[in-house]
Amino acid sequence: MRMRPTLSWTPAADLPPGTTDPEPVTEALGSGGVLVLSGAGISTESGIPDYRGEGGSLSRHTPMTYQDFTGGAQARRRYWARSHLGWRTFGRARPNAGHRAVTAFGRHGLLSGVITQNVDGLHQAAGSEGVVELHGSLDRVVCLSCGALSPRRELARRLEEANAGFRPVAAAMNPDGDADLTDEQVGDFHVVPCVVCGGVLKPDVVFFGEAVPPRRVELCRELVREASSLLVLGSSLTVMSGLRFVRQAAEAGKPVLIVNRDPTRGDRYATTRVALPLGPALTAVADRLSVPVDGAAERT
Repeated sequence: MRMRPTLSWTPAADLPPGTTDPEPVTEALGSGGVLVLSGAGISTESGIPDYRGEGGSLSRHTPMTYQDFTGGAQARRRYWARSHLGWRTFGRARPNAGHRAVTAFGRHGLLSGVITQNVDGLHQAAGSEGVVELHGSLDRVVCLSCGALSPRRELARRLEEANAGFRPVAAAMNPDGDADLTDEQVGDFHVVPCVVCGGVLKPDVVFFGEAVPPRRVELCRELVREASSLLVLGSSLTVMSGLRFVRQAAEAGKPVLIVNRDPTRGDRYATTRVALPLGPALTAVADRLSVPVDGAAERT
């Protein structure tokens, strides 16, 4: 039996505050072999809110859980109505300076890999290669019955046809591409089935309360073993799916550096936490390393 997911935590009072000097990050990247682990905070400058920062979505929104999604048709109707609307905005998001800096570091041979907890595809849109999507991607849809994968754009087209005139105004958008709608706005939104077997469709992402596939976890653990240090960008590390890699790195004696404005659940394992906005901080680091950061290779 799965437990309800951990959505919050209480920062320890005995931990030192973060620094505003990004020099430790510069030194780590200058030595090479850095593994990046990114979270929702790296995408806020692209217009995608995070979960727990200032104005984060958890202050007004409880994310869909795997148990709720698989538990009933009404929950799935509510999810797909909200996600379909959110996708129109979410799918137009573009990489920001933080994503482009990570791409630049990779191209200059300073990184050993990139793991992202995000489902927005913005690292790849900025040009990063070999990104491990820990929680999957909203670009894909999977059938829970036959396992068939299909592009999200195809599902969006089918949902448009099945729900002509569906144009509610959302109160806000969330990091998982879910838009805030009332039950009245959801109405009788029509959910379409898998074209292969007629089964239930789900975005190919790991919902709260769902386990990350074991092979993906082991791939990430291997990346941690091979890395010289771990650089966490924009993650509160509240959920174990990301925190376990921070613990693994620390237990192996590898430096753990965190860039996040607010305290994180991983601070006690970190060598340092830089309390700065990600875009400006990573751009400053790139400047110190004489690594050019540009806006090329964005998604079209």
